[in-house]
Amino acid sequence: MNLSRRGLLAASGAVGALGAVGAAQPAAASGSRGRVRTGFDRLAADGYGLLDGQRVGIVTNPTGVTQDVRHIVDVMHADREVNLTAVFGPEHGFRGTAQAGGSEGRYDDPATGLPVYDTYTKSGQPLADIFTASGVDTVVFDIQDAGARFYTYIWTLYDCMEAAALAGLRFVVLDRPNPVTGRAALGPVLHKEFATFVGRQPISQAHGMTVTELARLFNGEFLAKPVELETVRMSGWRRGDFFDATGLPWVPPSPNMPTPDTALVYSGTCLFEGTNLSEGRGTTRPFELLGAEGIDRRWAEAANALELPGVVFREAYFAPTFDKFEGKTAGGVQLHVQDRTVFDPVRTAVGLLVTAKRVWPGFAWRSDNWIDKLTGSEQVRTAIDKGAGTDDVVAAWQGELSAFRSVRERYLAYR
Repeated sequence: MNLSRRGLLAASGAVGALGAVGAAQPAAASGSRGRVRTGFDRLAADGYGLLDGQRVGIVTNPTGVTQDVRHIVDVMHADREVNLTAVFGPEHGFRGTAQAGGSEGRYDDPATGLPVYDTYTKSGQPLADIFTASGVDTVVFDIQDAGARFYTYIWTLYDCMEAAALAGLRFVVLDRPNPVTGRAALGPVLHKEFATFVGRQPISQAHGMTVTELARLFNGEFLAKPVELETVRMSGWRRGDFFDATGLPWVPPSPNMPTPDTALVYSGTCLFEGTNLSEGRGTTRPFELLGAEGIDRRWAEAANALELPGVVFREAYFAPTFDKFEGKTAGGVQLHVQDRTVFDPVRTAVGLLVTAKRVWPGFAWRSDNWIDKLTGSEQVRTAIDKGAGTDDVVAAWQGELSAFRSVRERYLAYR
């Protein structure tokens, strides 16, 4: 992998004043843990000093909320200390009205009157032109991530950083927790020839980073023209914290990410998007329920026989209200994570793919080989097709994963 083109660039001069303050603060005492202050909380408490004298545009969605679930756009718009002049919406839109693969387009926000611009599927100079046309001086990013390479908001972050650099604008990232902890990077690393909007650059499938850490990584390793980057870190967050330890409200970052439990399995079971099995869209447990017509108890039995750490599988039947098998009864499994501290979502998903192919004759990959875009190469698909077991598939990516972990370490901001 060609990951280390500019070494520690983003880890040094690219970090702004509030980021430096965040680095100097001691870890939260045990009695105060569970009350994390987000990057926005700290920015607002500082009187938006980092944005003083700037015309500000913000990239956000429904997850951009305060502790008392007020949307930060509404809060900033009402505050004379900051000059918020534009909003930029990602996939699903700024107010979150669009389903997967959709956005809200260009409109004026009824609540604030602010112009809302659509960033979804836009990148490079066309996106830079949108930033320029909006008249902003600084672009701010504040969106809750889910911790997986193929969750598109981190590539909205990347595209907006690239576009801001092209437009000569400052870029400020407000941090929020990785809901599934920042303990480890897991899974295969993207090969550049498989780059798409579900993976622009070679990072691992579960990256184990926060959005400010990813921004530093992007700026230091991948952007041909680094942006003037500043970050505002959280206080009170530790790398081993799951979302329920933060005390923050959970707002679904997308329609099929209803709970932190969904995020826990998503970086693995989203791989079933690349198959003809349902990944549970159209149910109340997307990515926890998996199945298809014709699958019975044998899949759960085979999956449980793998004795994967921290998880068991229940034979399950469900009828999706939309997407694959809409209105039909699918059989399959429900994942029950019993010990999330040892649960490995990517290894688990590989085990489920291996066993599904063995027990169900109808198993097939999507005809466009979408699985290769999700895993980052053709290696997982071809290994499973050749009859490889879970351990062999997982072993094949360890070298690339180790190299990525070494690079990732340079950009971590929390203990």
